[in-house]
Parts: sequence; structure tokens; C-alpha cells
Amino acid sequence: MTTAFFTDERCFWHGGGNYAFTLPTGGLVQPGGGLPESPETKRRLRNLLEVTGLLRDLDVRSAPEASWEEMSRVHPESYLRAFKAASDAGGGELGLRTPFGRGGFEIAALSAGLATAALRAVLAGEAANAYALSRPPGHHCLPDFPNGFCLLNNIGIAIRAARAEGRIGPVAVVDWDVHHGNGTEAVFWDDPEVLTISLHQDRNYPLDTGAVEARGGGLGEGYNLNLPLPPGCGHVAYLHAFDRVVLPALYRFRPETIVVACGYDASALDPLGRMLCTAETFRAMTQAVKQAAADLCGGRLVLVHEGGYSEVHVPFCGHAAIEELAGSAIRAPDPLATTLEKRQPAASFDRFAQAWIDEAAVALGL
Repeated sequence: MTTAFFTDERCFWHGGGNYAFTLPTGGLVQPGGGLPESPETKRRLRNLLEVTGLLRDLDVRSAPEASWEEMSRVHPESYLRAFKAASDAGGGELGLRTPFGRGGFEIAALSAGLATAALRAVLAGEAANAYALSRPPGHHCLPDFPNGFCLLNNIGIAIRAARAEGRIGPVAVVDWDVHHGNGTEAVFWDDPEVLTISLHQDRNYPLDTGAVEARGGGLGEGYNLNLPLPPGCGHVAYLHAFDRVVLPALYRFRPETIVVACGYDASALDPLGRMLCTAETFRAMTQAVKQAAADLCGGRLVLVHEGGYSEVHVPFCGHAAIEELAGSAIRAPDPLATTLEKRQPAASFDRFAQAWIDEAAVALGL
């Protein structure tokens, strides 16, 4: 079986205006090009896959929009109705930094549909694993409050759909986006059947979530793991975080399926993060989680694209992850590799970051 790759041109047509970077325009803030969450990072990733020939090694598919019933298993009817009405009326904004235009509801539903179809394909045995090039992203969207460019919780909708169909047992969500996966955390806060693990830059976004102490609630207490990382972490620290926290947590929980909230904004060139990851960091993390999936759950692994805002670097980071996911020999050498290698943290900072991670691991009981 091959790697299934879910994509749809319509997702690149989602637009967010009325912002200059992340500030609303008006007053002294001159209008700019909109939010950093632009279609180009993801479109350029798809284009790079085509130019290198890796796309031809993938099972490329689209998918229908997530249904109202599927979306309502995560989001209340009141939110979905308000979103649909605003979308039909020409667009607007319902939360924080989540503007959309006419048809934004349908595009967000399509993004969730790609994630849902990717998970279904793996669970049905139609693909060895899968990648969903979803846009808009989803991991910041709470059930009733969209924020951080996320209008629907794509991974939450996918998992709840699979559960309603009796396709899925215990599942782990590993989120390596540079920002805390607060939406996914909220969706599964009291659910002991879903282990949520978020690696993120400490106090980046949101400012008030993502602490080690947030462990879930009710029956889900202990099934939410947050690992905030000090700004400036690079390749060595991220792999130590995997070895010390992510992999031990997965092997202890023993999920039947692993889903990755796959953001590339820990890249050293990302404008919304202060980390120093390289394309090889994302390759190595994909390799580690793929091996865990092979050991624990028959290889059932789905990567769902989240953030990443460097139009130049995201394509190479994503290509490296997909190369590893598909087991392909096709390479897209990172043109920034030499520069970024020289900019990796000093050994003394790596030791500091590793000690930070070790302390968090102890607090998490790992």
C-alpha cells in the first residue's frame, strides 16, 4: 500500500483579510496583505512534490466536505449556524484572528473533510498511512470559539467521525506545531480514549494555555500532556523531547492509531515562532512517530497539516516529512540546510533545554 495524500485546490482559496500580519487594520495600522496564514506555503509544498516527482509516488485524492452531522459532533449547532450565516452573507470574523470570505464555511468543511477522509483511508486499510494538506488549519479551534487562523477543529472532527462509525479505538494526537494545540486539548479534555500531546514554544500562542500542569479533566485526567519548550530550541532539543516525553507516552498509552497535528512553524525561518528546527528535524520526528505506529498500531498513522508560515522553508520541511512517511528515495535538498546548521543553538543551550525537558518529563510522570 502507498501513502494517501489528500488535497484540494479549493482549500487554497480560503482568504483572511482586514489584517496586517496579526494586527487588525485601522487607525495607525496600515492595511497589509492579510494574515500570515496564506495559501502559498501549502500550495508551494504541493508544487514541490510535483516538481520532484514525489507526488507521483503518492495516492493523490480529494474528499467531500465534512457533513453537518460530523461537524456537530465537535462544534455546537449555534456556532455552525452563525458561521454558515456569516459565510453566506459575504464573510466576517467570529473569533480571534479567524476572518473568512464568502464560502468560507464550505472551504473549512472541506479542510475537515480531507482530514476525515485521510483517517478513514488508513483505518479501512486502503493506505499504509496518509497526509491531509488541510487548509484552513484546525488545532486552535475550540468547540465554540475559532482562533489562531482555525475555523473548525479538523482532527477533532475526523476522530469523532471515525468513532461514530465504530472504526477507531484509543488514539493519540501528537502536535508538533510551534503553537499550543489548545483547541484539540479542549475537544478531548475529558476523554480517556484520546491521548493529546503538544510540543510548543512556551508562551507563544495562546499566551495563557499549554502549561505542563494542564493534564485533562474528569475521566480524561492524565491524558493531556503539554511540553512547553524554551524559545530558541532546535534539532537536538526537539529530538530529546521525543525521546524523553513523546515516545514514552505513546508506548505507555499504546494507541490503536496515531494522528499528528503537523505544523512546520518551528522552522528556523518562521515569522511566528522563535525555534530553530530544520527540515531534517521534521524528517526525524516523522521517522520516530512512524516507527512508533509500526510498533504499536500496525502502522496506522495520519499527518494533518496545521501551521507554518515561511513560504520558502515550509515546502522543504513538508517534503522531508512526506519523504519519510512514504518511504521514498526522492529528495528535495533543503537550500538552507548549511545556513541553518550553523545557526543551531550552542551546546550549552542544548544542555539547558534538555534539562528543561527532563524536568517537565518528571512532572508528567514519564
